[in-house]
Amino acid sequence: MLRHPLHAASAAAWQTPATEDALAKNAGSSRDPEGSAVAKPKLIVRRAKAEDIPQIVELGRRVYAPNPSLTARMIRGQINNFPDGQFVAEYDGRIVGHCATFIISGDVGLKPHTWREITGNGFASRHNEDGDYLYGMEISVDPDFRRLRIGRRLYAARQHLCEEWRLKGIIFGGRMPGYARRRRQYPDPLDYLDAVRNLEIRDSTIGFQLANGFEAIGVLEDYDPEDTPSGGFATHMVWRNPRYPDEPEGKAPSDRLAPSETVRVATVQLQMRGLSSRDEFKNQIEYFVDVAADYRSDFVVFPENVTLQLLSLEPKPLQPREGIERVAHYTDWFIEFMSGFAVSYNVNIIGGTHPIADEDGEIRNVCYVFLRDGSIHARDKIHPTPSETYWWNIRGGSRAEVINTDCGPIGVMICYDSEFPEVARHLADQGAMILFVPFCTDERRAYLRVRYCCHARAIENQCYVVMAGVVGNLPNVENMDIHYAESCILTPCDFAFARDGIAADTAANTETIAFADLSISDLRAARSAGTVRNLQNRRFDLYRVAWRDADRKRLIRRIRKEKV
Repeated sequence: MLRHPLHAASAAAWQTPATEDALAKNAGSSRDPEGSAVAKPKLIVRRAKAEDIPQIVELGRRVYAPNPSLTARMIRGQINNFPDGQFVAEYDGRIVGHCATFIISGDVGLKPHTWREITGNGFASRHNEDGDYLYGMEISVDPDFRRLRIGRRLYAARQHLCEEWRLKGIIFGGRMPGYARRRRQYPDPLDYLDAVRNLEIRDSTIGFQLANGFEAIGVLEDYDPEDTPSGGFATHMVWRNPRYPDEPEGKAPSDRLAPSETVRVATVQLQMRGLSSRDEFKNQIEYFVDVAADYRSDFVVFPENVTLQLLSLEPKPLQPREGIERVAHYTDWFIEFMSGFAVSYNVNIIGGTHPIADEDGEIRNVCYVFLRDGSIHARDKIHPTPSETYWWNIRGGSRAEVINTDCGPIGVMICYDSEFPEVARHLADQGAMILFVPFCTDERRAYLRVRYCCHARAIENQCYVVMAGVVGNLPNVENMDIHYAESCILTPCDFAFARDGIAADTAANTETIAFADLSISDLRAARSAGTVRNLQNRRFDLYRVAWRDADRKRLIRRIRKEKV
């Protein structure tokens, strides 16, 4: 029964075993292909397994006490009948969400039915792989985790599955938990449904379903007689697959969900301003994260040096190096709330940059990437500008590695890094389809250097580049007094993309946010069959980008020295 409780690196060529063990001990993430992962995923949506059954049953007891709808045998039957269609949301190893689906013919699902009839008494025994619709038979979310948008994640999992199996859409019977209270006012449940659609009254469950792109095509009578708040009725909901019948042939089921072919990105052009408290800064960030989440963005990117606003809290201006060291003290607080935002708002956050002091006491300009599964990644600025080196003593990093996300691999280049084509090429070679560029420039010429180079990187590597810059002034913060930006989302220049290679842009020096939907399939098509094919037509017989992992080599030398 459909219920909605939310609303009801490159390694050294040689290596002895002892050295490898020492590397693992002294640099835990150095063997991790992700490289600079700061924290592992906390919240993921994956396919359910047999060993999850006890936790799913317990979840049902917590959500639907005293009458849980599913038994262990039903859940086992669902997994056995259609393993690809059963999903769980897992938070730190705990099952906090569950949804069950199966495939059925539209001739059956679009006609009147009850929950027990359509689901085969809850076992998904009517699953038919030759059917053309996905049927959603159950969804539940732990009441203690309702602020993490788990319901929306499970809806997205169903939609991805529908696209993966090349089905026409999704059907389900949805609860109407406010109907029993208003039955005297609306004797006909269709009138109640119309009142909700016309915003005359509010039903959080129906409202959520409509907001997620579902269409109410009617009301199902006696759908679930035990659902007294709904009077036994259910809304007959349909979501129509916008990709049908245009998806590529083939199915590729996996434990984790496949990346989406269309990725919505948001770029924040943030105004630097004096602050009265650090909570004011946090609220400023949360506002834009909330907006990006409301627009169903997959990514939101903030500008370089975003945390330097915190220096305006100091009673007197600090010298540049002293200021950088001072703002580094906010690191733990910044990471904690930004990671919390990514999970609770269900959006991947490219967190601008923040200065930190590394183990050797060197200052690095770091971009933290907070994924909505709870994992955290760090990417250093590789090329500090002469000004950053002189005034702030910033040291450059040595690794450029992609980050695997639920929307595919991405890369990060921080401002000046974009002016060196080797960085973008190295990331593209690792599979990056989208490059994010947080930047901070003081006047128009500086901005245009970054802008022109970013567009060149998009064309050279046939990828998308998303730029986010700061505007406004911080007159009492040394070396951060003026700024200029026109943040934008850039594409390759070919017929599949925007005419000028600009998917979205912003007005100069105005605090705002811009959005764009980026097609990954268009990118693949351009790379393989575009007017020009920059990646494909490279002369590998003449040149290559060879990347040296300086951090790893330093670590090996240090371990060897300690052994001696």
